[in-house]
Amino acid sequence: MKSIGSIASETTADLATAAQRSVPDRWLLPGLGILLGAVILASLGIGAVPISPGQVLSILLAPLGIDLPWTFTDREAAVLFHIRAPRVAAGLLTGASLALGGVLMQALFRNPLAEPALIGVSSGAAMAAAALTVLGPLFLSQLGIPVTYLLPIVAFLGGWAVTAIVVRIAHCWGRIRVDHLLLAGIAMNAMAGAAIGVLMLIANDAQLREVAFWSFGSLGRADWTIIPILLVLTLPIFLFAKRYAPWFNALLLGEGEAALLGVPVEGLKRASILLTCIAIGGAVAFTGLIGFVGLVVPHVIRLISGPDHRRLVPASALLGAALLPLADLLSRTVAAPIELPIGLVTALLGAPFFLYLLLREQRREGT
Repeated sequence: MKSIGSIASETTADLATAAQRSVPDRWLLPGLGILLGAVILASLGIGAVPISPGQVLSILLAPLGIDLPWTFTDREAAVLFHIRAPRVAAGLLTGASLALGGVLMQALFRNPLAEPALIGVSSGAAMAAAALTVLGPLFLSQLGIPVTYLLPIVAFLGGWAVTAIVVRIAHCWGRIRVDHLLLAGIAMNAMAGAAIGVLMLIANDAQLREVAFWSFGSLGRADWTIIPILLVLTLPIFLFAKRYAPWFNALLLGEGEAALLGVPVEGLKRASILLTCIAIGGAVAFTGLIGFVGLVVPHVIRLISGPDHRRLVPASALLGAALLPLADLLSRTVAAPIELPIGLVTALLGAPFFLYLLLREQRREGT
């Protein structure tokens, strides 16, 4: 009897012939790595205080005792280390989390249009943050607890709570019904959106701006204290998705067929939902709602490299890690000194490009 890995590999090889990969496998990850490096250099150097690529390298290597010929001032070093570098690091980890969550959800639903928000984690986190922002001062003022310190924790717990409700509703006869999961997620997302709308109606101006932060997303509050947390939340979903990529390949055949091949389908679904909730809940807790990354990134990689999750997982993580800092760079420079919400930038970039990819795929299928 063939192993799961060999059967899954044969399955994805058959599907890859229909994908008509335009990028050779040997160039995919190196190319994305070069793109990521270029985005990091640009994000660290471009802004109100311009820093050349050479100066960026000099500043980064100076603590290691490596002196490069490009000189820099203390002001430029402070801007890079204390303002831009935390934003870039948060963008890398958040973008990778969103992309990996998209990979798992698209595999789980066997639909390239699925994204992490379908299970309610994003809307639940945003609703909890909005509720604490608007209603929290009424209850916490007597205790002397600043609302700001509790926001990430409450947002994370809100995402968990809504996801738990969605999973419980979808749980039927000892297994998670994917179709019920989708319908329950849509219903809970609608309820969370309505709750956020009500909270915005009763909020004052300061609270309204805070709720808008969670509704549209931003990396403006990133600092070095949140980077280890984001790393701890992102690393498990990457290791899990990479380790069990053959199982996700087998899942492309269908749940019944994957189970016959020995894949623990229910355990795989539960673990995928749990790790997606952890990663996306943490990202939303610190950056707010950022759409389209989890939807577009895996689909783009799938179109250019095929559906094999052994390539899809690392490539999506790299592209997601590059896309979000790039969107953040545009959000703070296009309309400077005004900073645009990063969620609007990702939607403006992602929606037209996604439509273009769909139309191109339709033309390929018609030829």
